[in-house]
Amino acid sequence: MSPFEIVQGSSPVILAFPHTGTNVPPDILARLNDEGRRLRDTDWHIHRLYDGLLPDATTVRATFHRSVIDANRDPTGASLYPGQNTTGLVPLTDFDGAPIWRDGAGPDEADIADRTVRFHAPYHAALAAEIARVRALHGIAVLYDCHSIRSRIPFLFPGTLPDFNIGTDGGRTCDAAIARAAEETCAAAAGYTSVVDGRFRGGWTTRHYGRPEAGIHAIQMELAQSSHLATEAPPFALDPAKAARLRPVLGAVLGRIAEVAGRLKG
Repeated sequence: MSPFEIVQGSSPVILAFPHTGTNVPPDILARLNDEGRRLRDTDWHIHRLYDGLLPDATTVRATFHRSVIDANRDPTGASLYPGQNTTGLVPLTDFDGAPIWRDGAGPDEADIADRTVRFHAPYHAALAAEIARVRALHGIAVLYDCHSIRSRIPFLFPGTLPDFNIGTDGGRTCDAAIARAAEETCAAAAGYTSVVDGRFRGGWTTRHYGRPEAGIHAIQMELAQSSHLATEAPPFALDPAKAARLRPVLGAVLGRIAEVAGRLKG
C-alpha cells in the first residue's frame, strides 16, 4: 500500500490528513500490545467529515497509522511541546500514557530510521510537491492541516478542549487574515467553542511548511471529537447528526480561507 493518497485540485487550499490512516504493516502490528492494536489515537473519520466541502481543494492523506510513525512529528525526534506530555515520532504510549508495544518490542533507532524512509519521508515529499504545484499555479498556497482528538485527555491537558482548536504557532505560520478568517467563522458558529493557539498551536507540519513571507501559509484545525463522534471510545463511530451540523461550519471556514487566499495572491 502506498503511504499516501493524493487528489489534485485547482484551489490555492490544500487539505492534509496525517492521522486518519489505519494501515499497520503485519510485522509492526505483531509487535503492538492489545492496547496498541485498538489504534485509539486515530483522527477518526476526519477525511469523511471534510469530503466535498471545498470541491476544488487538493487533498494529501497518510494511509499509515501514527503508531507506525507520526507524520506530524519532527523527523529529528524533537518535541513539539517541550516540558509537556506528548507522544513522539514513533510513540511509545497512547495519549493516556499507556504503553502500546509488547514487552521488549518497542522501536529502536534502526526501526525509526527505517520507518522514516518508508512512510514519513514519502508522505512529506508528496505534500511538499503539492504545495509547490499549487504555489506555482496561484503564487500562494494555503496548507490546512486537518486533525481531531478526544475532548478530555488528562495526560495531555487539563479540563475539556474547545470544539475548534486553531493553530498558527503564535501567528508565525500564516497571514493574520487567514487566521482571522478561521477564528471569526468558528466564533460565530452557534453552540460551539473555539480557541486560537491554545494547547495545540500547530504541529510539525504547520510549523515546518508555514512560510508566509514565501507565499506558503499553514494553519492547523484540531477538532474535539465530541463535536462529531457518537462517543469518544471504541468503536469511535461518526454521529450523522453531529456531522451534519458541523460540516457547514467547516465548509464556511474553508470558503473564507479560500477567499482570503484569492486576495493575498493579488
